[in-house]
Amino acid sequence: QVQLVESGGGLVQPGGSLRLSCATSGFSFNYYSIGWFRQAPGKEREGVSCISNRDDSTYYADFVKGRSFISRDSAKNTVNLQINNLKPEDTAIYYCTARRSDYGCNFQPSWYDFWGQGTQVTVSS
Repeated sequence: QVQLVESGGGLVQPGGSLRLSCATSGFSFNYYSIGWFRQAPGKEREGVSCISNRDDSTYYADFVKGRSFISRDSAKNTVNLQINNLKPEDTAIYYCTARRSDYGCNFQPSWYDFWGQGTQVTVSS
């Protein structure tokens, strides 16, 4: 059974940091690219970051570029997303997602095969 379980969300003050984790099981992790998306109330789901299975290439949306870092741990079948200098506009539910791929990753939600249930991130003073 495929599972993606996000953790690490919570309430954080502006300027703070969070480390989100996506624990996966039920598929061959090393063959899958992993993405992080977010969805704020009343807005569409948007890509935040993704990491390719092929060569660990990483991609970031402009709104987190320079303050975010994604990494994958093949020993634990886990992908982590660190976001620093959090802003109120970062408030959203953050989801991880996976797709078997031979050519990287992207920020199209429909491209992905499996999704987690999400973890809430709230940035507020």
